[in-house]
Amino acid sequence: MEASGGADEAVSGELVSVAHALSLPAESYGNDPDIEMAWAMRAMQHAEVYYKLISSVDPQFLKLTKVDDQIYSEFRKNFENLKIDVLDPEELKSVSAKEKWRPFCLQFDGVIEDFNYGTLLRLDCSQGYTEENTIFAPRIQFFAIEIARNREGYNKAVYDSVQDKEDKGADKGANNGEKEKSDKGEEKEKKAKNGVNESDEIAM
Repeated sequence: MEASGGADEAVSGELVSVAHALSLPAESYGNDPDIEMAWAMRAMQHAEVYYKLISSVDPQFLKLTKVDDQIYSEFRKNFENLKIDVLDPEELKSVSAKEKWRPFCLQFDGVIEDFNYGTLLRLDCSQGYTEENTIFAPRIQFFAIEIARNREGYNKAVYDSVQDKEDKGADKGANNGEKEKSDKGEEKEKKAKNGVNESDEIAM
């Protein structure tokens, strides 16, 4: 998605600097409210960029990294039966879950930049980033689950919901206008697909 590349890169750059600060031992900054606020703001910006992507482009056409195939293959090999449409936090955060996730995540050290950087992950993929629907997860865990959600069709609910709202907001009486809007929508999605196919990676 070349059109969103600039915004994504800006967010990514900001996330890296905060990631460095957050990678320091806790005693380095204690309960510094500035650090906590900076993390929250940057993490939320990252979340907003991603949510806009899956709202405007059919998620099955999105490519989040250069190694999506590898991530998805390894994810489903290790977590074949993990329910990803609505996540159970225990499947990510319990002691036994962390022991299983650790080797999966570590194999992408050096493959995915800042693979263990803290990221916001939605529990219910049909919903947005709300306090009740969000948990903290390593970046590679975010990629693994969201790539699977995109490929397996779960994130389509977000895209369909946004498209339905746009359709309902249109003037129902203007048939010609509706046709023009539909044509433009098809053209927009066609361009989006081409953008995804031409780009090796969406910077996240």
